Amino acid sequence: MRTDQGRERPPAGADTESVRGAVDAVLSRYLDVREREAEGLDREFGRDLVGGLRAFTLGGGKRLRPLLAWWGWIAGGGVSRGPTAEAALRGCAALELLQTFALVHDDVMDGSPLRRGASSVHDTYAAEHRAGSYTGEDRRYGEAMAVLTGDLALAWADDLIDEGLAGLPTRAEARKVWTRVRTEVMAGQFLDLRGQARRERSEDAALRADRLKTAAYTAERPLHLGAAMAGAPAPTVRGLRAYGRDVGVAFQLRDDLRDAYGSPELTGKQVGEDLARGRNTLLLSAGLRLARERADAEAERVLTGAGRGTDPALAASVLEAVGARDLVLRTCHALSARGVAHLSALSLDPDVMRELRDLGEAAARP
Repeated sequence: MRTDQGRERPPAGADTESVRGAVDAVLSRYLDVREREAEGLDREFGRDLVGGLRAFTLGGGKRLRPLLAWWGWIAGGGVSRGPTAEAALRGCAALELLQTFALVHDDVMDGSPLRRGASSVHDTYAAEHRAGSYTGEDRRYGEAMAVLTGDLALAWADDLIDEGLAGLPTRAEARKVWTRVRTEVMAGQFLDLRGQARRERSEDAALRADRLKTAAYTAERPLHLGAAMAGAPAPTVRGLRAYGRDVGVAFQLRDDLRDAYGSPELTGKQVGEDLARGRNTLLLSAGLRLARERADAEAERVLTGAGRGTDPALAASVLEAVGARDLVLRTCHALSARGVAHLSALSLDPDVMRELRDLGEAAARP
């Protein structure tokens, strides 16, 4: 999707597939250039590490964050054609490189063997270590290479956002949003890891981590970034952010349910990872509270053992029996409805309104 001058052509409106195609074109062109630069430094660095980063970034994902950023741009009054639209599109695409960073590092921290239906980055490098009979520990090598991959993705995300914002008069305000989203996702991950290590079982703590790690990073801030790039009025920014907070948490709760009750074909990851690690989700913390309220000692014993060797499938069945699965489903529905209701006060492009409504309603369908 390039112009005659070789630039990426922004989508005409808010259509999901056209936006995804435009974002992929930006990422492909950008990573082609960076890969050639890397090969100039060292052939194997460019071919292997950067090639792996490129394959991971372009080989999967729904481009949700760039989509929301573009919709925020259009909702805020941004144009869909011309140099400023091209600049904004690069800013939106930078969020996908930030996503690469977050996923690769997240898998290292969680020890996840699968991502997007294939081996995670650190497991892929560990397998390379074994196949090549390299010296040292294969796990350490795989994790170190994955950390490098994530670090490079974060650095290049910063470079790409700077390229985009340089072409916009709203650079300063949009850069503030970018700064916040990078910090918030790490704060959310900190809370997640600390809560897991401390074996916290708090519904409030679980939702606080969800708001920072997922809602802000996945929905609220991408919309905010797009609106800030467009110079949107304050009421539009507030409404979009309120929508993003509620829908973002709903999506995280939906993912928690998929982790417990889904399949690798649906999620691209192993089923039951959260329960096996004892992660403090609303599903688990609410389930433990419900078990205690029912004075169900056996259910409490099983759920207390999450992260200590309890079979995740058994824990999932107990969570359903005590009513935690239904509670999280109801919470998804309530957050979805409240998020969509925030849109009614906004005067939005009809296509953006339709896409945001559809997305919000999808969060209520685990």
